[in-house]
This record gives sequence, C-alpha cells and structure tokens, in this order.
Amino acid sequence: MKYLFPTLIIAISIVLLSCTPKLDGSAKSTKKAPEKKEVKDGLSKAYFASGCFWCVEAIYESVKGVDESISGYSGGHTQNPTYESSNTGRTGHAEAVEIHYDPNVVSFATLVDIYFGSQNVTQLNGQGNDKGSQYRSIIFYQNEKEQKVINDKIAVLNKELAPDKVAAEVMFFEKFWVGEDYHQDYEKLHPNHPYIKGVSIPRLKRFQAKFPELLKEEMH
Repeated sequence: MKYLFPTLIIAISIVLLSCTPKLDGSAKSTKKAPEKKEVKDGLSKAYFASGCFWCVEAIYESVKGVDESISGYSGGHTQNPTYESSNTGRTGHAEAVEIHYDPNVVSFATLVDIYFGSQNVTQLNGQGNDKGSQYRSIIFYQNEKEQKVINDKIAVLNKELAPDKVAAEVMFFEKFWVGEDYHQDYEKLHPNHPYIKGVSIPRLKRFQAKFPELLKEEMH
C-alpha cells in the first residue's frame, strides 16, 4: 500500500506530460479541419513526423521562410485517420506536420537539418514520454533530390552516432491528412497546458538556442 501513492503520482504526471488535449464541449474529437489547404504562390511543401505534432508544428513555425505548419497524420495505411484511431497504433499513421515554405528563403536541406537537430534522433517509436508507432519519426521525400538530401544527412549522422543509428524511417510521401482543428496552433493557443509547459516549450527553446540564425525576427 505504501507504494500506491508514488505510483499514482507518476501515472498522473505521465498523462499530464503527454501529447493529449483536454477536450471540452468546444473541441469535439470528431471535428476536422479542411482536408487540404491551398499553398500560396511560390511556396513548397515538406512533411515530417517526430513525436507530438504540437511540438514539431511550433518548431517549424518559428523558422524564417516557413509560412505555415499544419498538424495531421501521415505514413499509414488507412483512410481518414483521426486522433483517436491513430493513437491505437493500428492505422500505421504517425503524427506529422505539413510545412509550407519559401525555398528562396529556407531550403529543403535546412528543413532536414532542423528536423534532425530538434529531436532525439536515436529514439525508436517515440520522443520522450510519447511512445508508440503513432509518435515515431518519419522523414518524407517527394522526389529523388529530396531522398538524396535525407540519405546523405543520415549517413553523416550515423557515422557521428556509431554504434547508435538514426531511428527515423525514410518514406516516400503519399498522403497527408489534416488533423482535427483543435490540434492546430496548440502550443500557441494553450501555453498553460502541462505538456506544453513541461515538454513542448522546452523542446522549442532547445531548438531556438541551437539554430538562432534561422529564427523569425519576432522569435529573438
């Protein structure tokens, strides 16, 4: 019995510090954002997954040349995934982000550097306490040029990390499903959420300290 209270505290802490929103009447779990968002002229798209999409979305939105970062799901085998279905681990989808960026300001290679520089690259199936296939790291490519950029970067990292290796999957991009609208801009809109304060903001600040030259003016 004496071990019950500490165990409960640990369990509660894990729940609070997980990528899980507290839903109320204004944020129904079935409420979806539009499936596609138009990209402004001159912008390109890129797709990344590395743990909770709240964290990854905020990181990329702080980067010069990134117009928008959208949370959603990719890399799986089912149609119309939802937050609940992807969290079962049976859809194959991971929490991912769609990046709209200006290639004249920030290159795809730099976005890849940001990707690997803002996560634990050796953690398999998750980031931190967010564990499971839905939180696995996947870096998507849309053409051979992007694939080469990714593979070249991984080759360099694997030499630096040996005997450890980069855990991220490299996958040809097929489909991105935009997440429920209550997930969009979650860090910005919910700064006092325990997960945002305890995990997401610290992860963002670590990235910002590592790549100050890539930040938008308002981030300095």
